Amino acid sequence: MRVAVTGAGGRLGTALTKALNAAPFVGDVVAWDLPEHDLDDPVSAERLVSLHRPDVVVHTAAWTDVDGCAREPAVAMRRNGTAVGEMATACVNVGSALVMVSTNEVFDGRRTDGRPYQPTDQTNPPNPYGIAKLAGEHAARAAYLAAGDEFVSAALRPGLPGSAATALAIVRTAWLFGPPGIDFPQKIVAAAEKALAAGQTLNLVSDEVGCPTYAPDLAEAIVSLIAEWHRPGGRGLGGIHHIVNTGHASRAEWARQVLALAGIEVDTNDVPLGTWPRPSTPPAWGVLEPTPLPGGPLRSWQDAVAEHMTVLNRSQEIGR
Repeated sequence: MRVAVTGAGGRLGTALTKALNAAPFVGDVVAWDLPEHDLDDPVSAERLVSLHRPDVVVHTAAWTDVDGCAREPAVAMRRNGTAVGEMATACVNVGSALVMVSTNEVFDGRRTDGRPYQPTDQTNPPNPYGIAKLAGEHAARAAYLAAGDEFVSAALRPGLPGSAATALAIVRTAWLFGPPGIDFPQKIVAAAEKALAAGQTLNLVSDEVGCPTYAPDLAEAIVSLIAEWHRPGGRGLGGIHHIVNTGHASRAEWARQVLALAGIEVDTNDVPLGTWPRPSTPPAWGVLEPTPLPGGPLRSWQDAVAEHMTVLNRSQEIGR
């Protein structure tokens, strides 16, 4: 089986490439990234899909700078919306399945009943990033629907028995952390060390709630979906999947666990989301209800953060 990964050098793309290379049912992993795959190039997707003809494409490439998206909504729509439609059309043209990675920011976060968002809940993006990502979901669905019902027999109806014709999966996730790059835990550690050096209190946002999700865990879950699709008699790949680590937390709760694991003692103060005005407003309640996975639910976000911090702490010791 040949699986292509877009955005292969990014946080999720890196984890996916590693997980797919270790999967026994995958014979070939094709890693696409800049400059060969460019979200601003309208023919990039068609050229690569036609050349490599993968069985499945996992589309992780996106412009994830939410404040940048707010400043340049047309660019956000091009990269996170239109480019997804181009990738979906290219996949349909050669019979490839597509896993499109989306976001919890397709929901407005105004829910006050404490319930997580289900895949069937009404979407209402609160910012240009979410608007563009939702447009990408719609573009992908339109491309597969245009291919005919027999090609997407269960793609829009999760849970029905599927086959190789179940070709479109939309994976929504949230608050991704892990290597490479500077993620939220690393930013919190740096901010805490700066506050300590200045003798200041560290302000933490307490009214933005979501699901911290470890990129390697999400990658393994996506691989399990593809494995189930590939397995004879397995369930279909299609539908909307909410994949996050178990549980939810405020930014402040997440930060405090990071600081405890890093062994940093600093005075903290809970503040509202609006303390720092920014171009983009994230959903205050961005909690997703995890959908069933072939391998069962992901571990708790606390356990995932603990593993990540062990690696970070070790790397910092080596670097000293």
